[in-house]
Amino acid sequence: MPLVVPGVTTKPADKTEEWRNKLVGKSLSDKSTETTFCKTELPQATRVIEPGQMVTKDFNPDRLNVHLKEDGTVSHVSHG
Repeated sequence: MPLVVPGVTTKPADKTEEWRNKLVGKSLSDKSTETTFCKTELPQATRVIEPGQMVTKDFNPDRLNVHLKEDGTVSHVSHG
């Protein structure tokens, strides 16, 4: 039986899962390291949402929503 490692030996099911694998647990920064992700590498249509921040409810299927925790790390991502 072949070894299957999600995101490594298989293609992510969709673009949300791909971004989830790249961002969750990391902080956004000006350069990428093991624990940070460079803001300039995010898609143009990205919305970074901090805890308690108000956001509009308009739906844009191409917009990446990056949700941050209190400590500034990414908790989850979604499209819409």
